[in-house]
Parts: sequence; C-alpha cells; structure tokens
Amino acid sequence: MNAATTTFDAREQLGRDIVDAAVLRGRFTLRSGAVSDYYIDKFRLTTDPALLARIAEALEALLPTDMQRIAGTALGAVPLATALALRTGLPALFVRADAKAYGTGKAVEGRLELGDRTVLVEDVVTTGGAGVAASAALREAGAQLIGAVCVVDREQGGAERFAEAGLRLRALFTRTELGLSG
Repeated sequence: MNAATTTFDAREQLGRDIVDAAVLRGRFTLRSGAVSDYYIDKFRLTTDPALLARIAEALEALLPTDMQRIAGTALGAVPLATALALRTGLPALFVRADAKAYGTGKAVEGRLELGDRTVLVEDVVTTGGAGVAASAALREAGAQLIGAVCVVDREQGGAERFAEAGLRLRALFTRTELGLSG
C-alpha cells in the first residue's frame, strides 16, 4: 500500500466517522429556512477531541500557506479555528454574528492587524449566508480575506455565494461525498 492509498483510506474513514458521529435523520429546519431529512450536528464534530483533531489535521491541508490569521464563526467554528491555530501556530480570530453591546463592542475578537491575510473556517455550509456575513465583518475589521474552508458543504448554493463575495470555498467533504441526499 502506498502513501496515496493510505491518505485516501484515512480520508474515507474520516468521512464515515463524521457521518456516524454527527448526521441525524428526521425532519429538520436549517438556518437557511430550508427543510432537510438530515441534520449535521456540528457540536458532535467539535466536542469530541479525537474527531476534532482529525478534522483539524485534514482541514490544515486545505489552508493557503501564506495566511496570517484563522477566523472561525461563533459558535460552531470557534473550536475548529482554535484547533487549527494550535496545529499551525497562527493566531485565531472569532467572529460574532452581531457585535456585542458591551465592553469593546467588537464583532471580531482577537488580535487583527490591518491587512492580515485571513482564512475563514466554517463547520457546515448550506447557503453561505452566515459565512458571507462573517467575511464582511472581517473585512470591515481590516482583514484581507484570502479564502474560506469548511468541514461539509451541503451543496445548496454556499460555494456560489462565497464566490459572489470574492472568496473561494474549499470543503473537506461535500454532501455528495458523504452520501447524503437533498
């Protein structure tokens, strides 16, 4: 068995483990308002230390080499951004859905210098609405966004919406690759 086969097998196993750990079946209303017969519970991905470490290792391979900051959206992608920061040694940023109304009143937490080359990390992308809003907040705070990565792209318009916002979305897995329908 060569290294490429081993890497492929490890990726396939990670995909199966993500489905086993986090995919719930039933009738669910998604953040986008769409109704789905499955739900990917992001907290089941990011609260299991062993699974989170494997996801972070796999996501690291999708990151541009010239980035300076890793940003995660609150609340779901904060553990992903933290795990990637620990792996890469780069500082993490956390993006709130809304600027807090107390203290510093910031939407972006962490140290960000004007023009820092930043990658946005997402857990599950459906239509891309939350990620595009986070990217706008990061740009407003002074980040130079150079890309976005996610664990799962549900293939429901998110990548296209990111592209319209000037960002390429790279997914660790797509809905199709995980064998999930609609």
